[in-house]
Amino acid sequence: MSVAFSYIIALIVDAFLIFFSLFHVIAFDELKTDYKNPVEQCNSLNPLVLPEYILHIFFNFLFGAAGEWLSLLFNIPLIAYHINRYRTRPVMSGYGIYDPTSIMNADQLTRCQREGWIKLAFYLLSFFYYLYGMIYSLISS
Repeated sequence: MSVAFSYIIALIVDAFLIFFSLFHVIAFDELKTDYKNPVEQCNSLNPLVLPEYILHIFFNFLFGAAGEWLSLLFNIPLIAYHINRYRTRPVMSGYGIYDPTSIMNADQLTRCQREGWIKLAFYLLSFFYYLYGMIYSLISS
């Protein structure tokens, strides 16, 4: 597995993850201002949770296969957080982590919004790191 290939895939996937986290931030802001109802918002957010987690794990698997241990190590805390967040999600009938009955609690809403901003910052920093890694691997080979 080529190192440059893993960084290219990571850049493309990370761009999608940036849009996912930006969508989460906007969605929670709409909930905070009562622009949308919680059931509708959770129904639009929950289908994005598993694809986000799977995409993040996928390109980290590529990093492991390519031997990019620093990039993999950089992402392990967020992978562990995702696994823990999904493992401790509320009991629901479908997939996802957002429960419409509890999402409007002030502390829960603030936590979810903060989580969205932190993920957005992480994915943006990761994007530039992967861009640097891709350029470095292409120049050095």
